[in-house]
Amino acid sequence: MGELPLKGIAVVSLEQAVAAPFATRQLADLGARVIKVERAESGDFARSYDETVNGMASHFVWLNRSKESLALDLKQAEAKEALRRFVARADVFIQNLAPGAAERLGFGARELRAKHPRLVHCNISGYGEGGPYTNKKAYDLLVQCEAGLVSITGTEDTPSKVGISVADIAAGTYAYAGILSALYRRERTGEGATLEISMLEALGEWMGFPAYFAGYGGEEPERSGASHAAIAPYGPFSCGDGQTIFLGIQNEREWKRFCEEALGQEEMAQDERFSTNSKRVENRPALHAGIEDVFTKLSSEEVIERLEGAGIANARMRSVRDFLEHPQLEARDRWREIDSPVGRLRALLPPVTFEGVEPVMAPVPGIGEHNAALLTAMDGQDGEQERPGSLDEVRESINSVDQQIVRLLAKREGHVRRAARFKKTRGDVEAPKRVEAVIQRVRMLAEEYGAEPRVAEEVYRTMISRFIDLEMDEKEEHRES
Repeated sequence: MGELPLKGIAVVSLEQAVAAPFATRQLADLGARVIKVERAESGDFARSYDETVNGMASHFVWLNRSKESLALDLKQAEAKEALRRFVARADVFIQNLAPGAAERLGFGARELRAKHPRLVHCNISGYGEGGPYTNKKAYDLLVQCEAGLVSITGTEDTPSKVGISVADIAAGTYAYAGILSALYRRERTGEGATLEISMLEALGEWMGFPAYFAGYGGEEPERSGASHAAIAPYGPFSCGDGQTIFLGIQNEREWKRFCEEALGQEEMAQDERFSTNSKRVENRPALHAGIEDVFTKLSSEEVIERLEGAGIANARMRSVRDFLEHPQLEARDRWREIDSPVGRLRALLPPVTFEGVEPVMAPVPGIGEHNAALLTAMDGQDGEQERPGSLDEVRESINSVDQQIVRLLAKREGHVRRAARFKKTRGDVEAPKRVEAVIQRVRMLAEEYGAEPRVAEEVYRTMISRFIDLEMDEKEEHRES
């Protein structure tokens, strides 16, 4: 098996509900170590949403596998200090508490990034910082309302919310993508990041089609149930056995083929009322009546067979339980079993498949299940830093570090020699602005890792001076050859 993409990345998440847990579970899937910080005793309140999964909440089981649970009462100074120690060793800190709560606790982006410049700090909120909605409570349904999603969802008579927590999921998805992007940039620059994601803006991105439709078309998209507001035929149709199938036509070639091969009604394709998509939308009732006049004389299996033969996109309307037994998921071996406090549970593999890499499918944690191990390990790490051990042990450690330094120096020398071929003058090689930017970053890294910035700067200035000479020698050799 190949190496997990996020192996070695440490994430500390002060999280609750859906948005942040969704982001961090995806990081955990790919090998990141995720420490989930929960309220002492009660834990993440999503644990109490229901008891449908053998006594556990379905939301919590879905969102929290492969994490370590650290239960802390952050009203206590000792707990805050413990969390600070974990953050000091983390690559990523993410939080989705109520607006301003993280800052009041001392875990806002400004404070943490000042101490840890390489840290990726991710803040998820309902409406973002600044503006009249900054402190407004934001639950998924309410954000769906504010984004206009409820106004276009449902039937003509009844607006409806989407059946899943789509605003939370959108925010968690963009947090996940933002964190990966920030980690990639840090590999190149050494710089951390401060990320902000709002549920309203995340869902607003997904509202692109209706936003352009309403903004430039002058009319709101109509609620059309399971049909499409701007495409026809597109949606549900009844069959003779009482089942419902769904189909979608995307262009005029498909429409003609659908009429001729699936309906056996070539004249329908010539009907002026249905000659363009816009006219089919305008005459939707007559269109649907003509289609169902054929379909109600056939079983759903016969209808699907015709649609498949004509190359028309289609689907059965499955229940959630039907989905759990979907033949495609079974054929692709997409199910695994994970452990939990209530026993073994089925879990669907993450949707992104890395060839040769099996994602992490570790247990769902109990409240504070890892407190003892995490806190003991942290104390041990702190103790190791304080205890020097024997002189021989120290020298052995220094030798190991020297090996790494020399290996990296060799790597840097290779980059320097290649860079020399792209530079024309000594001024290009010396590049004083570039040197000062490097020195500034080195001092910043020294502070983060507990080294003396002045010493790090002196070492780097000497090294850069020698590498400038090396570059000039390389240029001369390259010119002569």
